[in-house]
Amino acid sequence: MAQIMIKNLRKDFGTFNAVKSSTFTVEDGEFFMLLGPSGCGKTTTLRMMAGLELPTSGEIYIDGEEVGMKPASQRDIAFVFQMFALYPHMNVGKNISYPLISQGMPRAQVKKKVGEVAEILGITDILNRPVGGLSGGDRQRVALGRAIVRDPKAFFMDEPLGALDAEFRERMSEELRALHDRMGATTVYVTHDQLEAMQMGDKIVVMNHGVVEQFGRPQQIYDWPSTMFVASFLGSPSMNFLNFDGILGNNQSSVEMQGVEFDIPASLEGAGGKLAFGVRPEHVHFADSSAYKGEVLATEYLGTTQIVTVATPNGNLKARTSASHAIRVGERLGLEFDPRTITIFNTETGKALLSQANQEVLRHG
Repeated sequence: MAQIMIKNLRKDFGTFNAVKSSTFTVEDGEFFMLLGPSGCGKTTTLRMMAGLELPTSGEIYIDGEEVGMKPASQRDIAFVFQMFALYPHMNVGKNISYPLISQGMPRAQVKKKVGEVAEILGITDILNRPVGGLSGGDRQRVALGRAIVRDPKAFFMDEPLGALDAEFRERMSEELRALHDRMGATTVYVTHDQLEAMQMGDKIVVMNHGVVEQFGRPQQIYDWPSTMFVASFLGSPSMNFLNFDGILGNNQSSVEMQGVEFDIPASLEGAGGKLAFGVRPEHVHFADSSAYKGEVLATEYLGTTQIVTVATPNGNLKARTSASHAIRVGERLGLEFDPRTITIFNTETGKALLSQANQEVLRHG
């Protein structure tokens, strides 16, 4: 397996700039997620890493070798597509063995390798079956087997679970992560599903309009989003933004909204203009003693929890609370926020004003 380094990677299609100067590193053995909405540049980035697209500029290193202008066949990688791309005229075993036969590997060795891979994936009982009659989950296992059998330096996966229904997606995501852990393979995986990225990834790159918005561990990105886009894209419901005007000075430890002071992380970088107070729904607490009030607009029952939509003087917010908490539409509730869970954003730049402590977490975490 191998480390993958991306430096100032750019891709233009005519006058359209699809990827804008991306830089990040996939460490050896990581399960690495490229996450973002449709059209953000994540698949184009993956295809450049795999050699299916050549970059306009920038560098791509796999295992220390610069491969930016080399075709896919010279990069020792395996690609798994969303639509399986299996050979319909071949059975399962022949689909898996095809890359090895193409390389001229002796048949006895091919048989041994196919058997090992089938054992790992739990498909030894279907090796002689045609692929056409298989379920979506089994067909994806076959596609994975064809990639694994080559022992490549890295695996590239473009939404490989996208064609499966919800039940199969959940099961296959668990199996795929378990397979990765057994093999210790360097894997780069594209998805638009933030829950899939959070569940499976060691590291996540969040992209938007061809730009890397943030790069880090899942909890790091969720807890300390560096932009309003990241804060709103991750989480269901997403982070709340309460707008206010103000100037934050160095070591300021509170902000005022509608005459009520709220504690915030100290040592924020100073900023003026239009600001937003960002807080996740699970970090909004109801307290009768709070002077900051909001009116309940709606409740959404989710089993053990409920989502409560509240109108406040600084904008609507959503709170996640216990379903056993009786809350009525039209009720006025006091609101409290734990300062350790708050992020302040500049709404004009969309960027977070991180405290010194949180900057250290992002640098070294």
